[in-house]
Amino acid sequence: MKNNETNIVVGVTGGIAAYKSPDLVRRLQEQGFVVRVVMTAGAENFITATTLQAVSGHPVNNDLFDNEAEAAMGHIELAKWADIILIAPATANCLSKIAHGLADDLLTSLILASSAQLMLAPAMNQQMWKNKAIISNAESLKQRGILLFGPDAGEQACGDVGLGRMREPSQLVEALVQWQQSASASDESEVSGILDGVKLLLTAGPTVEAIDPVRYLSNHSSGKMGYAIAEAALTAGAEVTLVSGPVSLTAPPAATMVAVKSAKEMLLAVQQHLAQSDVFIGCAAVADYAPSQVARQKIKKNADSMQIELTRNPDIIAWVGSQKERPYIVGFAAESENLEAYAKKKLQDKNLDLICANDISDTSIGFNSDNNAISIFNASGRQKQIKSMPKAKIAEVIIKEIAKNLN
Repeated sequence: MKNNETNIVVGVTGGIAAYKSPDLVRRLQEQGFVVRVVMTAGAENFITATTLQAVSGHPVNNDLFDNEAEAAMGHIELAKWADIILIAPATANCLSKIAHGLADDLLTSLILASSAQLMLAPAMNQQMWKNKAIISNAESLKQRGILLFGPDAGEQACGDVGLGRMREPSQLVEALVQWQQSASASDESEVSGILDGVKLLLTAGPTVEAIDPVRYLSNHSSGKMGYAIAEAALTAGAEVTLVSGPVSLTAPPAATMVAVKSAKEMLLAVQQHLAQSDVFIGCAAVADYAPSQVARQKIKKNADSMQIELTRNPDIIAWVGSQKERPYIVGFAAESENLEAYAKKKLQDKNLDLICANDISDTSIGFNSDNNAISIFNASGRQKQIKSMPKAKIAEVIIKEIAKNLN
C-alpha cells in the first residue's frame, strides 16, 4: 500500500538517537510518503542538515527566522502542508515543551500552527522517562490525542539499561502505516464511539517462566485475540492500556503498551493500572505454574532425566475479581472439553461479569490462527455463540457486548 497523498514532517531533536533519522526518512519514502525534515539546533550536534537533505531530497528547515525559507515555504505554510508530524527522536525537553504549548523554535511553532496528527517517538535516559514530570507530560499528551510510539527497553548510549530507547525506524514506519489503516477502517466500523471515554485495561499474549538463563516454560498463545480486542476498543473510543507478554505483534500505536514476561510481572502491571480502569479484560494465557527456583547458570545435560519443581503462579483475574472497588471484568476460558460447564464455573468462581470461551481442540481456530469461534456467557448465564470468523470481527462482537452491558 502506497501513501502517495500523505505529507509528513519529520522533526529531529537533539538526542543521540538522531543518527536513526536518515534511515527513518528513507523508509517513509519507500512507503510512498512525501517527507520534509525540520531540525532543532540541538539535533545539529548529532547529525547534519546535509545528510537529511540528501536522503529526503528537499532542503531541511531548521531556523524560525530564516528569511529565505519564510519567502518560500514558511512555518505556517509547512504547518498547513503536513498531514502528519512525526518527532523522532523526541527528547525529554521536546516532549515537555509540546506538553506545555511552548513555541521557541521552528519545530514547536510548527506544531502549534498545525492541525496535523502529531506523533512522538520518545528517546531519553531511562531515569528521565521514569521522572514524575515526564510521566505527567506524557499522560497529558496522550489525553490530547497525541500518539507516543515507545520508548522501548534496552541498553542505552550512556550504559544504562531500561525504557528510553527510540524505536527502530522500521518499527516506527510499521506502526504509522498500521495507524493509518486502523484510522481508515474505524471510519466504517460498527463499534466507533461506543466506548468513548472508557478506560480499558487488557492483558494479552503468553507469559514466560524462566528455568535457567536459556530455557523457560510458556504456551502457544500468539496474542492475536488480545491485540485485536485492543484495536477494536481503540476504535470504540476507549483509552487502552495493553499489558502484553512476549509476542511477535506490533502494539496498536494509540494504546499504552506495558511489556512483561512472567506472570508475576503481569500481575504487578495490572495492580499498577487497575485503579484507573473502568473495564478489565483478561485475555492473556497466563502460565499456571512457574519453576520454584531459577538456575543462575545454564543447566547442563548431564542426566537422562531432570525434575523441575513448580509452584503455582498468582491468579491475576481472580485477584481483580476479589477487589472491593473493581472494574467491569471480562475473562477468557480456553478449554478442550466441557466448554460450557468450565466457563460458567470460572465466571462464578472468579467473580467475572462476562466470559468468552473457545474450544482449543478445534485446530482451525484459537492459538496462532487468524480466526476464532467463541461462546459468550454473562453473569446471569445467558449464552451468545459466535461462529468462526476473523479475530478482528470477534473482537468487535466482544466490544459491543461490553458496551451493551456497561450501558
